[in-house]
Amino acid sequence: MTELTAKDFVIEGASQIEEQERFASRPVTYGRDAWRRFRRNKAALTAAVLLLALLGLVVLGPVLSGYPIHERTNAMTRNLPPDAEHWFGTDTMGRDLFTRTCVGGRASIAIGLVGAVIVVVIGTLYGGLAALLGGRADNLMMRLVDILSSVPNLLVIILISVMLDSKSISTMLFAMTVTGWCPTARIVRSQMLQISQSEYVMAAKLMDISPLSIVLRHLIPNTMSVIIVDTTFRIPGFIFSEAFLSYVGLGVQPPQTSWGALAAAAQGMFQFYPWQLLFPAGAIALTMLAFTLLGDGLRDALDPKLRR
Repeated sequence: MTELTAKDFVIEGASQIEEQERFASRPVTYGRDAWRRFRRNKAALTAAVLLLALLGLVVLGPVLSGYPIHERTNAMTRNLPPDAEHWFGTDTMGRDLFTRTCVGGRASIAIGLVGAVIVVVIGTLYGGLAALLGGRADNLMMRLVDILSSVPNLLVIILISVMLDSKSISTMLFAMTVTGWCPTARIVRSQMLQISQSEYVMAAKLMDISPLSIVLRHLIPNTMSVIIVDTTFRIPGFIFSEAFLSYVGLGVQPPQTSWGALAAAAQGMFQFYPWQLLFPAGAIALTMLAFTLLGDGLRDALDPKLRR
């Protein structure tokens, strides 16, 4: 007769069951759930990878091509089509177009990022204060937003450029952000009006905490998902505005360059050398599309109402 030992009473697969129970009981936080839903959005994930690739080209492009941005070659290398030596061809001055496209992307993307951050910060603070103060102060602040929004943005940019007699990047950023924060203020105000009636906000008011501190400590953190999505959607708008202004001669000026400036320089020769316009225009289109898809993915991932 075989003697029984303690090993004979061990349940087979017990370790696997314990591991499954431990995994199933792991708490799902808001950030982990948002990341899980974002990964399921193939379009947004592809857009994020595309943006990383574009940023890599913008930073490392001149190093990969080996041509300085302002290097001029002889007359025999002007207006060359794309080949193994010049991947995007050359422009009318014989400069490597791949290098200039990468360097031009630095200005375009920087303007998009900086401009979006500026308008979101101003709009968030303004909309938060309007929602918190309420009453006549809220009405007065929002009527000011309505007045500023009614002024055409292009007219504001032209007037500021003429008054300051400057077409630099800083002047263009200032002109685009003077009224660009108004839509953000409306969005943030509508979200914070709901939160301002919460118990913790009322308790902060009773403790005589300043309105700005309440906005920074309570209202903004609870509307961060809306702010992040709005920032993502603002970036392609600023990139397109910069490209349009540079295209009509109100944006980036030589010796600096951007995607809009490259497109403006190539418009007269499009019939003969179409690649000089297609590459910077394609970079603008891809970047705007990627940011838009990324914003859609972030909106779906960060919206608590869409949680299953």
